[in-house]
Amino acid sequence: MNDLIPLSLTAPALPERRNPALVYLSSLQPKGRRSMASSLEAIAKLFGFNLRTLPWHKLHYEHVQAVATKLSETLAPATVNKGLAAIRGTMKAAWRLELISAEDYARVHDVRLMKGSRLPAGRQLSEGEIFALFSTTSQDKSPAGIRDLAILALSYAAGLRRAEVASLDIEQLKEEEDYISIRLIGKGNKERLVYLNNGGRDAVKTYLSIRGAEVGPLFYAGRKGGTLTQGQGMTDQAIYGVLKKRAKEAGVDNVTPHDLRRTFVSNMLDLGIDLTTVSALAGHANVQTTARYDRRGEESKKKAAKALRIPI
Repeated sequence: MNDLIPLSLTAPALPERRNPALVYLSSLQPKGRRSMASSLEAIAKLFGFNLRTLPWHKLHYEHVQAVATKLSETLAPATVNKGLAAIRGTMKAAWRLELISAEDYARVHDVRLMKGSRLPAGRQLSEGEIFALFSTTSQDKSPAGIRDLAILALSYAAGLRRAEVASLDIEQLKEEEDYISIRLIGKGNKERLVYLNNGGRDAVKTYLSIRGAEVGPLFYAGRKGGTLTQGQGMTDQAIYGVLKKRAKEAGVDNVTPHDLRRTFVSNMLDLGIDLTTVSALAGHANVQTTARYDRRGEESKKKAAKALRIPI
């Protein structure tokens, strides 16, 4: 962009094994790698390069500060900070590759993160929408319908991300007398346990009764006619497709898999479950992320607004 501090670079692109951005990305888990690669690609385009051709080791403090300022004009603080984190990781790799000095790395790292926050994007589903979604899906007695009900149960009743649902292996499930526990490996390679009880447990057990106990992916891909392909797993995009199909049948508009997860977190907090427990169940890195979904404060604001009488 013209209003960024220009980069006067003639250095040729580094070989991939010496490209600090690629070295940094290779150290991340697949999902984090995709997210950070997207951020670095967008930043490189600001300077007229792409992720592979930008000479990252030529960036200095003033360039990174200009990027932060430019991004903050249109993006939320958390998104800007993700970009800065990607740059920091890249420049740390450049230092380890002996492409920049420790002083250069320290100066880049000194660019301050953006302060502020935004309300969570998306929406929470109402009780009526949740009821319509599950009751409509439960009417489909085909193998695909039974599978989809279990997918919805895990997305809402356990608050799983769609990538987590898609990656589930049957060996990650453990059936107990009163619940089903699921061991997940999420962001940062951290493990967590989630639990299913009541209707969610029943939906998964019904699916297991038609799936069988064969090792492999928990959810099998579907075929025309509502049958399943044994042994063939589902992608996270296929999980998205399941929700869109079932939501359309139920007359629930504008819903995404993350909306089910968002509704899970908000409803758990509404039920009085403490913030730390909900954060652990959702697999959030810190409770501040979970707190953004807490609607109880908004209800207090609404009550306060109603208490003020205006003589009109």
